Amino acid sequence: MRYRSYTPGAAQSAIDFINGWFGARGLETARYTGAGPREDLTSLVVRVGDGDPRILLHGHVDVVPGEESQFEPREDEDELYGRGVYDMKGALAAMMYAIEDLQKLGCQATVELLVVPDEEGEHGAKTGAEVLIGNGHVGDFMITGEPTDFHIGTQAKGVLDLRVTMRGKSAHGSQPWLGKNAALLAYEHYRRVVSLPFTQQRSELFPYPSVNLARIIGGDVLNRVPDRCTYDLDVRFLPNQDPEEIVRQIRSVDLPADVEVLFYREPTYVTRKNPYVKVLREVSARHFRGNPVGVGRHGASDVVYFQRAGVPGVEFGPVGGGHHGPNEYVVTSSLETYRQMIVQFVQIVGRNGKVLG
Repeated sequence: MRYRSYTPGAAQSAIDFINGWFGARGLETARYTGAGPREDLTSLVVRVGDGDPRILLHGHVDVVPGEESQFEPREDEDELYGRGVYDMKGALAAMMYAIEDLQKLGCQATVELLVVPDEEGEHGAKTGAEVLIGNGHVGDFMITGEPTDFHIGTQAKGVLDLRVTMRGKSAHGSQPWLGKNAALLAYEHYRRVVSLPFTQQRSELFPYPSVNLARIIGGDVLNRVPDRCTYDLDVRFLPNQDPEEIVRQIRSVDLPADVEVLFYREPTYVTRKNPYVKVLREVSARHFRGNPVGVGRHGASDVVYFQRAGVPGVEFGPVGGGHHGPNEYVVTSSLETYRQMIVQFVQIVGRNGKVLG
């Protein structure tokens, strides 16, 4: 947690630490260099077992920026506080110990722990997950340790990032009525967007899509009416929604605007009837106070890249709260429980792999 891994250098240092941790325990690793602007970053793979099925465990070392104090871990009873402890260094640490356990116990399945340095960052180049997939690291089922409080994330919203540019008319700041303020136009445009029909839809696991006004840029000097304003929207749409229809609705707003698609990522989905999901639910139910149901995840994860490669995957992680916020924490005891869950899951599917397949 002390690695400030919102920067590429610190993320790489965290990968180096994990590589040394496994090396000290006699476990071999494989490393893969990123592509393009990510060529200074490497992803890491550790493998145990050589049977069926082939299970992928996935974790990322990078975090979003935080307050300086968040990089000095602190404990309060059964809660561990710090940037990234819930999303998802806590789960990753538990997976590392689970790999060591499986090596000692003997593993009938094949298990690969995939560690990437760039899940949280903005996109535009091939990600660590895509590099690993391109090098053959695929399997029958994947678990990423994103925070879920022991629920099983069987669906995740898609991502649609848009840039909306408004054009107004410049005028002297002392006579704003002679101009057309593009910043005010942008506000009015956004106000209309959040009342469009697509924002009212729902699905089986989601009550609504989400629309976040993530960035706004407009104006230059105080004594001039801004004639241009740009704002960026982060739309997380439902599995049953058509992103092209969302863009069409936004472009239909009756104000002078250019709407540009910056980034698109499809939703993820795996049926609750998937045999690996059923086993994971059975294992989770042994430790969970309640029903570890399949849930929808509002955020996105690297599951989408494995889904494209034909690998079904879920988000499944320990108990905590506050990820990406000032009081991020994980329940310490849940990390040991999570470690046991991963080991038990692999042992069950290793014994029954032929049946599950």
